Parts: sequence; C-alpha cells; structure tokens
Amino acid sequence: MNHAPQLYALYQQLLEQSKVMLHNAREGMWDELIASEVDYVKAVHDLTESMRDIRLSTQIQDQLRPTLRTLLENETEVKHLLKMRMDELSKLVGQTSIQQSVLSAYGKQGGQILAPRETLDPLSS
Repeated sequence: MNHAPQLYALYQQLLEQSKVMLHNAREGMWDELIASEVDYVKAVHDLTESMRDIRLSTQIQDQLRPTLRTLLENETEVKHLLKMRMDELSKLVGQTSIQQSVLSAYGKQGGQILAPRETLDPLSS
C-alpha cells in the first residue's frame, strides 16, 4: 500500500507548524510560541503514529530528506532564540534581585536621611 501521499501531507503539516514556531520566536511572541508548540507536538505525534508500521523506500526517504533538514534547522534556530530569551530573562531577574537588595538596605534605615557630617575645618575660621 502506498502511504507516500499521507506521509508527505503529515510532513508538510509538521513543517508549517515549525515555520509558525520559528516566526513566533523571531518576533518575540513567546506566548504564541508556546501555543504553537502544542500544535507542533501534536503533529509530531500524528506523524509518529502513522509511521509506526511503515517501512519507507529509499526513494521516499530521499524525497523527505530536504523537509527533515529544514525541520532540524528551524528547531535549532528556535532553540537558539529561546536560549537568548532565557539569558535576557536571567539578566533581568538578576537586576531585580540587586534592586530589591538595595531597597531593602535603604528601607532598614527607617526613613533616616544619611548625609555626610560637617566637619569643622580649623583653617576656615
């Protein structure tokens, strides 16, 4: 039985989901990326289930290879963009932590104004 048309359709669906994820990551649309990832995982699951008992010919494998390569490239770029975002968030969390420490330290002063004490300069009299 020829499963090639069904497989091509599932791979194209997966590729489209991959492109959506990549677009969302490039545009910094992180909530949308998470939502699109759910669809991507479902597409991977559907593809995996449909290929469970199928042995692909060399010809079909060769035809699918460019799609697989693009999927891997997209996934690699999405991971890279996510890493950059995580680094950015980590930096922001670190800055927030420092700000909280500073505010806490000043808060312990109880509203006292700290100013340098005036010293009497014997030469100025």
